[in-house]
Amino acid sequence: MTSSGSARRTAFRVIRALILAILALLLLPYLLTPLYRLVNPVSTLMLARWATGHRVERSTVPLERIAPVLPRTVLASEDARFCSHRGVDLVELREAFEEADDVSEMRGGSTIAQQTAKNLFLWSGRSFIRKGLELPLALWIDLVLPKRRIMEIYLNIAEWGPNGEFGVEAGARYAFNKPSAQVTPGEAALLTVVLPNPKRRSARMPRPSLRRIAGVVQTRASRAPWIDACLRRS
Repeated sequence: MTSSGSARRTAFRVIRALILAILALLLLPYLLTPLYRLVNPVSTLMLARWATGHRVERSTVPLERIAPVLPRTVLASEDARFCSHRGVDLVELREAFEEADDVSEMRGGSTIAQQTAKNLFLWSGRSFIRKGLELPLALWIDLVLPKRRIMEIYLNIAEWGPNGEFGVEAGARYAFNKPSAQVTPGEAALLTVVLPNPKRRSARMPRPSLRRIAGVVQTRASRAPWIDACLRRS
């Protein structure tokens, strides 16, 4: 056996091991998702904060213990066709691509299922790689989990405060010193509009511009009572 032949076989084994490891990582989210019908998951950002010794505050609450106005407001603002699409809103996605020169400039277009996929399994930021991983995951999440459970998971893993507050319960207590079951329509709107960036936007001390946006979101939610029925039957 020559040394060059041994080196080639070693290199082949290393490459094969790397390929298998990558495939396992890609498949893991698809294996874990069905378990989330019963198990309350954590997000990659929570795991990163725990791993680096940063604070994480989170109290998981079932959807029936969250004020109905809150999921209604989030859906009316973030994903109005949540109950009719299958995890990816092709209309919104096409418009987002058409309005952006490249993926780094894309705004909107992400459904609740896509945001849930990102929070559970991926990373923040915009890239074709992340989007390419996110889209099939969103379709899978919508296929194996009921709409109500997807919404429940999303509300309980989204980042809702500047100091490691995750989930709507921690977000409501941080912003208004009350449980999520007691938030008013105006408070639900404020919580919704801080979702894109809770480190720069604050429902606890909202600026006038944020209050104006929240007012628009509150009005939109008041005109979408059908969302409540959708979440009840799913």
